[in-house]
Amino acid sequence: MRELDTNMGDRMNCAGSSFDDLVFFVNGKKVVETNADPEMTLLTYLRRTLGLPGTKLGCAEGGCGACTVMLSKYQPHAQKLLHYAVNACLAPICSLHLVSVTTVEGIGSVARQLHPVQERIAKGHGSQCGFCTPGIVMSMYALLRNNPTPKMADVEEAFQGNLCRCTGYRPILEAYKTLTVESGCCGGKGRENGCCMTNGKAEEKETDVDLAPRLFNAADFAPLDPTQEVIFPPELMSLSKTQKTCSLHFRSDRAVWLQPANLEEFLDLKFKHPDARVVVGNTEVGIEVKFKNMLYPVILAPAFIPELHRVTHTYEGIVFGAACTLTQVGEVLKEAVEALPPYMTQVFIAVLEQLRWFAGQQIRNVAAVGGNIMTASPISDLNPVFMAASCKLTLMDKDSSRVVQMDDTFFVGYRRTMLRPQEILLSIEIPYSRKQQFVSAFKQSPRREDDISIVTAAMSVTFTPGTCVVEDLRLSYGGMAPTTVLAKNTANKLLGRCWGEKLLEEACSSLAEELTLDPSVPGGMVIYRRTLTLSLFYKFYLTVLQKLGGQGLNVEEVRSNFLSATEIYHQEPPSSVQIYQEVPQTQHPDDVVGRPVMHLSALKQATGEAVYCDDMPLFENEVYLALITSSKAHARILSIDESAAECSPGFICCVFAADIPGSNTTGIMHDETVLADGQVTCVGHIIGAVVADTQLHAQRAAKAIRIQYEELQPIITIQEAIAAKSFYQPIRTLQKGDLEAGFKQADHILEGEMHIGGQEHFYLETNVTVAVPRGEDDEIELFVSTQAPSETQSLVAMALGIPANRVVVHVKRMGGGFGGKESRTTLLSTVVSVAAHKLRRPVRCMLDRDEDMLITGGRHPFYAKYKVGFLKSGKVVALDVSYYSNTGNSRDLSLSVMERALSHMENSYSIANVHGRGFLCRTNLPSNTAFRGFGGPQGMMFAENWITDVAQSLGRPADEVRRINLYQRGELTPFNQVLEQYTLDLCWDECLSRSRYRQSRAAVELYNRQNRWTKRGLAIVPTKFGISFTAVFLNQAGALVHIYTDGSVLLTHGGTEMGQGLHTKMVQVASRVLGVPCSKIHISETSTQTVPNTSPTAASASSDLNGAAVKNACQLLNERLEPYKSKNPKGSWEDWVKAAYLDRVNLSANGFYKTPDLGYDFETNSGRLFNYFSYGVACSEVEVDCLTGAHKNLSTTIVMDVGVSLNPAIDIGQVEGAFMQGVGLFTLEELHYSPEGVLLSRGPGSYKIPAFGDIPRKLTVSLLRDGAHDKAIFASKAVGEPPLFLASSVFFAIKDAISAARAESGIAGPFRLDSPASAERIRNACNDRFTKLCPVADPGIFRPWSVQV
Repeated sequence: MRELDTNMGDRMNCAGSSFDDLVFFVNGKKVVETNADPEMTLLTYLRRTLGLPGTKLGCAEGGCGACTVMLSKYQPHAQKLLHYAVNACLAPICSLHLVSVTTVEGIGSVARQLHPVQERIAKGHGSQCGFCTPGIVMSMYALLRNNPTPKMADVEEAFQGNLCRCTGYRPILEAYKTLTVESGCCGGKGRENGCCMTNGKAEEKETDVDLAPRLFNAADFAPLDPTQEVIFPPELMSLSKTQKTCSLHFRSDRAVWLQPANLEEFLDLKFKHPDARVVVGNTEVGIEVKFKNMLYPVILAPAFIPELHRVTHTYEGIVFGAACTLTQVGEVLKEAVEALPPYMTQVFIAVLEQLRWFAGQQIRNVAAVGGNIMTASPISDLNPVFMAASCKLTLMDKDSSRVVQMDDTFFVGYRRTMLRPQEILLSIEIPYSRKQQFVSAFKQSPRREDDISIVTAAMSVTFTPGTCVVEDLRLSYGGMAPTTVLAKNTANKLLGRCWGEKLLEEACSSLAEELTLDPSVPGGMVIYRRTLTLSLFYKFYLTVLQKLGGQGLNVEEVRSNFLSATEIYHQEPPSSVQIYQEVPQTQHPDDVVGRPVMHLSALKQATGEAVYCDDMPLFENEVYLALITSSKAHARILSIDESAAECSPGFICCVFAADIPGSNTTGIMHDETVLADGQVTCVGHIIGAVVADTQLHAQRAAKAIRIQYEELQPIITIQEAIAAKSFYQPIRTLQKGDLEAGFKQADHILEGEMHIGGQEHFYLETNVTVAVPRGEDDEIELFVSTQAPSETQSLVAMALGIPANRVVVHVKRMGGGFGGKESRTTLLSTVVSVAAHKLRRPVRCMLDRDEDMLITGGRHPFYAKYKVGFLKSGKVVALDVSYYSNTGNSRDLSLSVMERALSHMENSYSIANVHGRGFLCRTNLPSNTAFRGFGGPQGMMFAENWITDVAQSLGRPADEVRRINLYQRGELTPFNQVLEQYTLDLCWDECLSRSRYRQSRAAVELYNRQNRWTKRGLAIVPTKFGISFTAVFLNQAGALVHIYTDGSVLLTHGGTEMGQGLHTKMVQVASRVLGVPCSKIHISETSTQTVPNTSPTAASASSDLNGAAVKNACQLLNERLEPYKSKNPKGSWEDWVKAAYLDRVNLSANGFYKTPDLGYDFETNSGRLFNYFSYGVACSEVEVDCLTGAHKNLSTTIVMDVGVSLNPAIDIGQVEGAFMQGVGLFTLEELHYSPEGVLLSRGPGSYKIPAFGDIPRKLTVSLLRDGAHDKAIFASKAVGEPPLFLASSVFFAIKDAISAARAESGIAGPFRLDSPASAERIRNACNDRFTKLCPVADPGIFRPWSVQV
């Protein structure tokens, strides 16, 4: 790379050379790359070549938005600038010639000046771990560059391609609402922090809501001034206007990038290189190269060719050049819909409906319409519409052109089209619709936003004028075959028929016969997919019937209660309110405890200046490591062939078990190996590693390693483990009362079972370790993204065979953790340390998202069988439950997870006679581990399931049965702990009141009577969560506080910062105790050399433990300073510190705390298990589409007891973030495993966490007032884990809605609904006429694509 010299413009002529210079601008600075690599992405170039680490790597597949940047280019033909957001992880640098790149660093900084977009997300509390923040900032920035006065709908659309795992999205939307045209709407109350709870409905307002203090004041924000934005580089403008279009040629050792100057040259190149891939947006090829190990030696990039970007309006329709982006297609079609009569735009509206949910904005901005067609995906969103509309495609080679109709002959096989190798797709004509033609398009996916389809469909019917007789019918489906298909048999049968009930019956029967699927088909969900083909046709049928009736034709009238099936999805703008108790007016202004203080790193996170582990500059002589992992679930290793890897570019060495200088034994329970030695016990088991000069070279060399196995029989599922009696010991039991007597007392006994799926942590920052040998005494320094620095130190020391005092572990911050970085980070840290020790040079490794998901495990899947005895009143008197967790190939923390599940098996209900058993299933999956809630959510979920069953079997309202069974103050839990300082009843009553539960229940029942095909459900659910580590020795913490002579304070404690605001709270605590402003206190990092022997930052107890330790240290310092304060009462802090120093007083103090009176014995069921309990209640309302299984989260009200909040902004953020993570667990996130134990869902493309659109449209969070509590620092309570389970209120609201749907089919009583309540499970549970046409295949006759583990 070098700067562009003054003669460069002359040298960039069109004659071409062996290869060309790439010219682009980054943050206004010119970059000339003389050796542009066709396979290098913009993200890698920014981070590694230019040293701009603000842009993050989250997934490498364009699915999370962490890498979002803005591109700007001048369009000479339109004479305007184009600004658009893109995924830097997919953008090849070779595509950036004469483009300006703006990154998060380029729009503002803490030192220079913040951009309003950066300031608002930070001060609006929209950044927790901060790893996703730069990408969200840049998505918003790009939106404002194109539209300085957006609507909230525009903001939500801009964020469709961005994910956040921490915040729950609400504070981000609320902060950015202040930049929209709706920002002034506060229900007349003048509230400035977003929308009021009631959208101006005065009758719904409550006094304390109106008077609720704000978490931020929008009046404090700097205004947005569009005239002050970063200008487009003048030199680039000049180059763009004056330079002739010429061909470009970039080359690496593996690939060549050819960018033709005109259509003729493009066709010549395609003739010479018929197998070359044509790339416009790289949204498909980039993923194939990264994840499918595809190599494309020749890439053709027709970015400059006018004919491929041209839009032409003809008499028959609109012709789009094949390189037109989907964003451009959408804009043109929207203009046409507004300008043309409605009958002409039916096809356009259908395309626009699919584009609404097509990927994210970043992908739509670069993905080409021609690329979508040529990719020939069987689950394409757009191809069914193009096929149903008989779009015309112009194909061309260097000798001729031809026009073909897009029909069932165009796709000739999986991912193959009819094009000849030398042909290109020049354009597509999307036709105007005709009078009497009706067109609809549908897409069903696990998540509505930015998700790949399960089934897509497009349907077009044309009637004989003036009649309801079918003249032409085209039914096109994706997801039902290896290609997009037309249901021609069905369509032909219906020609000449009248549009009515008989036609519907025949169509459904025919479709069920025509569109079948093999039970083993990739993607699974066979019954659901087949049912969808009928359900979607039924939606089309009703829609057309309604339109025919509207034209005055004599057709059957659509019943009013069927109309909701025809409605196109519309999202209400989100509204929210947060209620918390203000600090007393007597509290000193400098005392910030209890005030909504911004996260201390939020501003740095919003500007990209916050340093995460992989953001650290490369060390001198640093090398990169890539893992070698098992492809078999259970096997002996016969041989390992390294020869191909050794010949790879940049290869340095391999690391295997024989290279470990210390012990190969590792893991929390010391039952794992650092590197597999002779045998592997799961897919993803780490066998070894390759070290090379760069990440890319290391990964390619690792893939070249060849391993031969002798396969052994694996155990994958809980059911297989039960059958094989494959359990880890001990089998835990918890019992209270007389179970036999309890069941004799019961009027009714009910038995049931349920399965809860696992969950991927999906922290945005994957596991990363940098190990730096220090050159003497075997000292080694590690920079790790971990919740457990001391555990990392210990296991690395074991592996290296050195004392722990030679290992220093640093943790600055993590980009999320959620329990996934408590014990499993050592899988990577130990291997990297062994490599660094072997080579005596720094080694780095950051796992790719797919590797991280494959290797590290997640939340334990659970299966439970229960038997419950209850009275006619609904009071439960006996419970017998057996829990089975899928533990995986090592014990890890699974026993503690099971113990917490057992200790929460009754949730919040008082049951006299209980018996619970917990089995740890030993399977050949990667070991499952800690995850926010740590077994508690699974234990409580089964409780809520059986209490719902009890209510349904008695025909009583579930809320009444729950209330009858709730604990009372002073009662005993099954583990014989008295419930002191009990507030659950207060939370329950407040939640009923705030949610207007009685009115909502009446409204839901009315809605359900009036609607057949959409149903609403309502549920209110409590939680009681025990706080403390169940392993008693972990309930301790240390702190170290230094006061320097200038009065500044350096604070260190044993906790790590992963976005939860722990450092912020600790500074607040120290500020109060020392009596100094927060600005004088600094936390640099967590390190094993400042606070030793720390417990993991986990169990929601870190504020309690570390806060008390910080308080202890600060009190010691106060005692030492007291004499100098007394001598000089009017002096300043600095005066007292200086005086103490001159008097030779120690201004450094260690603090320590251990939780008192803990210790429980499962064998005797005695002792005190928890320090205290956190309580909460949530009420949620949902709407379910009974025909597709999709659901909307309409509203949620949460009341949470967090004691006296240390920081209401952080605590409310934790409540909302935990709640949305729970929404993922219970309604959305599914890990798919093959029967052979291979994880099939390894990234955001196939594993869906909640997105912006999944938050309840109306969200109220209230922190309980006046919570009396004396067990933790300053009367606060833990908040990290307890709220997560409240998301089960959404699950049980869905179940309530399904019950209403089943009642329409005459089905009543309890039914099984496993978690998560996915669209598939919801639809299959809503039994109706369509599900009956798609019977379930006998499970014994086929091998399923995925299994329930």
